[in-house]
Amino acid sequence: MSPLSTTAFDVQHALLENGLTQAELFEYVFDDTALALSFVLNIALAGFTILGIAYLGRNLTDPRAKIIAISLMLISVVSISSYSGLTSGLTLSIIEMPAGHPAEGVTTAGEDGVLTMWGRYLTWTFSTPFILIALGMIAGSNWTKILTTVAFTIAMCVTGLAAALTTSSLAMRWWWFVISSIFFLVIVYVILVDWTAEAERTGTADLFGTLKLLTVVGWFGYPILWALGVEGFAVLDVAITSWGYSLLDILTKYIVTFVAMFYVIDEPDAITGGDDYGSSLPEFTPADD
Repeated sequence: MSPLSTTAFDVQHALLENGLTQAELFEYVFDDTALALSFVLNIALAGFTILGIAYLGRNLTDPRAKIIAISLMLISVVSISSYSGLTSGLTLSIIEMPAGHPAEGVTTAGEDGVLTMWGRYLTWTFSTPFILIALGMIAGSNWTKILTTVAFTIAMCVTGLAAALTTSSLAMRWWWFVISSIFFLVIVYVILVDWTAEAERTGTADLFGTLKLLTVVGWFGYPILWALGVEGFAVLDVAITSWGYSLLDILTKYIVTFVAMFYVIDEPDAITGGDDYGSSLPEFTPADD
């Protein structure tokens, strides 16, 4: 077995070996009504958003507008899958906190440790890039800058996951958190400075200003909630932490999606690319499915 395969197996083994089966984690979730509702509500809203985008975008003809609409839809496609994983117990684990952590010695369902919703990091890793693709295209940015923010957001989410799962040292948990926050600030800078200026030139400043406000304000809530929640200073319990994340997801995913989508469906000149946009061959117009 290669070293990479061995490492992947060790990570999987560490996540699954928590003394509770998926069935027991599933039962634990639904024994806590507040916790269960924080998951189920997002499944319902993600499903509603997918159907809403499909309906609103049914008459789109411009390929660039379609890309934005598909990116917006994929945010909820990821969310409904990820929240299903959390609800089923598939992406939950009981993690024992390191020495010095406020939740050190806490037990959950008879097991040492606190409930860690590491599946949320999967949501953010795979959904946040689609938010940035949509925002970048609405701002009129180039693909180099858009893909750079996508790379940073993946790095941000992965290092955030490392912060949540590190049990060897309290200092290392916070070190991962600091690294993740630095990546986050790079993304915020691009949105607030570069893309704001580009939106002014593109003619989408009003819409982008609204999306920027909803997104950036909501995103700042995540590290604050991490610090106050069970993974950080443990001021908030698991259910309240989960609801905090869920409400932030509602703001930065579903509300942002519909605000953007109601603009896109009119196919204004500021966001359209023409019939040959995305064609892989010169002077070739892709067939409309």
